[in-house]
Parts: sequence; structure tokens; C-alpha cells
Amino acid sequence: MAKEIERKFLVRGDYSKEVFESHHIVQGYLCHVTGKTVRVRIVDGKAILTIKGPSDSSGIGRFEWEKEITLQDPEDLLTIAEPGLVDKTRHLVRNLDGVHVWEIDEFHGDNEGLVVAEIELGSADEDFIRPEWLGEEVSMDRRYFNSSLIRHPFKDWK
Repeated sequence: MAKEIERKFLVRGDYSKEVFESHHIVQGYLCHVTGKTVRVRIVDGKAILTIKGPSDSSGIGRFEWEKEITLQDPEDLLTIAEPGLVDKTRHLVRNLDGVHVWEIDEFHGDNEGLVVAEIELGSADEDFIRPEWLGEEVSMDRRYFNSSLIRHPFKDWK
């Protein structure tokens, strides 16, 4: 099982000229309990089942297992999923260090207006260059977890 270490930030500037690839993503959650999730995701016509474990002591690392499944599977699985879907466009931007890639999620629907950037790291204390458009870190704020955005969408935060 792979360990995912990522940090999450709000986006406060224009990154659009740096995008080298974009993907439309729709995902739902089959199960979400504190620290553990099972999600099904459709990315540009490809389906993926993901199981995530609880965060480690750093708060930014967690175990993750993913497997590609047939495109029919998510349609069936979403019929038994928890209510709500996350709909977003994921933009990929190379970091200035030439090593890391930012995943910038621009949310749609009930989460319209929310833009979050994530960076995957090799360790919790790994250094990286912060681009000008990067805002406040929200790695530890559960409101920004995709699984939370289904239950408490951005439109209701006011």
C-alpha cells in the first residue's frame, strides 16, 4: 500500500498560463468515516476506486490504495454511494523547482468558487518552492477535504 504525503493550499492568484494539462473529475464516496474513505472517481472517461486510511501523526500523510475499474462499475457503485458528488476540473502545473507538480482543483456545482492546490511530497518536511499564486495552507482543515465538501459544500460556508 502506498503512502500519500500531500499539502493543500488555497489559490489566491492566476496560475492559468502555467497549466500543462487538465482533467474533468466526478467522484462520490461509498463510505466515509473519520479518517477512512472509499471513493469512486471518473476522470475523463476512466474509472478509479480508491481506499484511503487515516492520517499519520504529521496530519499530511496517509495510506492510499487505487485500482482502475471498468467504466460501468462507478455507475453501479454511485447508486449506493453517500448523497452528493464532487465535480471539479483538475489542472496540472509544474512547480518552479522542476521536481513537483501542483494539482489545482477548480470546483463546480455546490463548491463553485473554491480553488485548491495540492502538492505531493516525498516526506512531510520536504522543502518546495511556493509559487506567487499560492495562498494559505489548509492541509489540516478538514473542511477542504473532498469527502467533507459533499456534506458541507462551499456555497454554505458563509
